[in-house]
Amino acid sequence: MESGLFSSQPPGAPNGNRKTLQAGIIGAGRMGITHLAIFGGHPDVRVSAVADNSPIVTHTLGRYRSDIALFKSYEEMLGRMPLDLVVIATPPHMHAAMIDAALDCGLSIFVEKPFTLAGDEARRLAARSRAVAGTHQVGYVNRFNDVFMIVKKLLKAGLLGRLISFCSDMFGRTVIRMEDNSGWRSERKTGGGALYEFGSHAIDLAVYLFGCPDQVVGTRLTPIYSSHIEDMVRTTFLYKSGLEGSVLVNWSDESHRKPTNRIEVFGERGKITADQQELKIFLKEEAEGFVKGWNIVYITDVFTPVPFYVRGYEFTRQLFHFAERARTKAENMASFDEGAITQHVLDMILADAGVEL
Repeated sequence: MESGLFSSQPPGAPNGNRKTLQAGIIGAGRMGITHLAIFGGHPDVRVSAVADNSPIVTHTLGRYRSDIALFKSYEEMLGRMPLDLVVIATPPHMHAAMIDAALDCGLSIFVEKPFTLAGDEARRLAARSRAVAGTHQVGYVNRFNDVFMIVKKLLKAGLLGRLISFCSDMFGRTVIRMEDNSGWRSERKTGGGALYEFGSHAIDLAVYLFGCPDQVVGTRLTPIYSSHIEDMVRTTFLYKSGLEGSVLVNWSDESHRKPTNRIEVFGERGKITADQQELKIFLKEEAEGFVKGWNIVYITDVFTPVPFYVRGYEFTRQLFHFAERARTKAENMASFDEGAITQHVLDMILADAGVEL
């Protein structure tokens, strides 16, 4: 960890004559600190400013990272620092105002998921971002996982033929006892609940692989330990093509040591099952590169190496992708437009469950 979070000189290959991008981070909680560590391993990015209103956070960062300018408000940071890009890692209900302020400054923006808390707001911000030079990305990290990227390629190539059904599930042990309902994660209006805070990854994975559903039906939002929000989500996606998919999210499942995403796809020629670590393919007949019956691929066989590992290869890959797009002004794999589609589906789920938006 010394080479990432608490190093003032980022490791890695020299950046030659390329410009060093000046980065600011808004929100230095768990994800903000993760992004700070990852950028510490990027030779072309320097985190020069952090905005957080917690005295404990600013005191700790000030002690170990004297090279970083610390601010109590993001407005002050954006007004005083010459930045190229900003990472927004705050509770979701704060995202929209911060994105607007960063767009006003003409910055590239990485915002943690979910994009916002409303589809119309997400679409407005996506439209605004198209008029601002740079890149604008939502932190849907599954799009950068090697296994899921391979699944995307295989489906696009038609390996399974006509697709009939899929399951997109996510499990974890985030809430495993009665909560005191004091934090932002326990209120829907601030972005809490298993759907927004946890299940948006499973929703976005389905959107990434199959597109936006035409209809959402049969939604159930079930509390287990929480009193104001759901701990488990069940819903069904319907597509005009005839494809149907089920989504199950449970952040109160103690059988999982850490969050696990899983996808299963059934088609006329076989089946694919995959999670972040493993891909299994069952084919009725031999296909190019695959035998009849079961084929197994592990993440260790296909992953693209990254210079700094924290939490998973995909976490580094998404930020390095963002930084490269910020430098080249190229199209983004997880753009605000993509984030707005996922936000629309989240709205469809809540509406089907009878939740007032």
